[in-house]
Amino acid sequence: MLTLGRLPFIGPAVDRRRQSWLERLIFGLDGALRRWNSVVEYSGDPTCILRIRVGRLERDLALADGTSGRSGERFIDLHLWNEQVPPMPKEGASIAWARQMHVCFQHSLQQLASYLAARPDLSDISVVRCTLMFAGPERDGQMARLLGRYGFELVPAASRVSASERTLRYAENVLISLIVLAHNATSLRRDTLRRGRTRVFISRRALEQRYGSGGERLPPQE
Repeated sequence: MLTLGRLPFIGPAVDRRRQSWLERLIFGLDGALRRWNSVVEYSGDPTCILRIRVGRLERDLALADGTSGRSGERFIDLHLWNEQVPPMPKEGASIAWARQMHVCFQHSLQQLASYLAARPDLSDISVVRCTLMFAGPERDGQMARLLGRYGFELVPAASRVSASERTLRYAENVLISLIVLAHNATSLRRDTLRRGRTRVFISRRALEQRYGSGGERLPPQE
């Protein structure tokens, strides 16, 4: 989200026809992978910047409000809806852009709460997860603190990453970088291939309290 700087080879001189071909290829591959992983849009609102996937927890976890999740239980996994993320200005992140992102993210969570309330087949789900992959791993702590203002909490990784998982993550980082290059090149960072994987969670109960139609609609905490 809060990314600064551009790669030196990105600029207005890029041939538009070649860029269009690249965009079709990249987003075609991204779409195929979304279908393979059952990542879906839960809202048609143009302010929604999130998609979801229903997954299964890899391990037990306990959240601060008393919500617990058991390994194998279903949960909601959040994914950025890249095409609907507000483009960053050419000069980099601005206050206006950050405000727009805040509004879109808040609206996306409100729409998610409404979606879950209307889906009795998802009534067993008690946990929502967001995996931070915005930049180098040293920045993930900053991003976790930012999402903490929206009710998410950090759950540290339980084990070391295997060689096969590192390879998969690198491939994902390459694809994410290509998507950013095609959609919003201004936000592409030099450390983009070093994106970490920091996972933050919010309980469904907290989501409903903050963002549901009958909830308090609490503003992000300072």
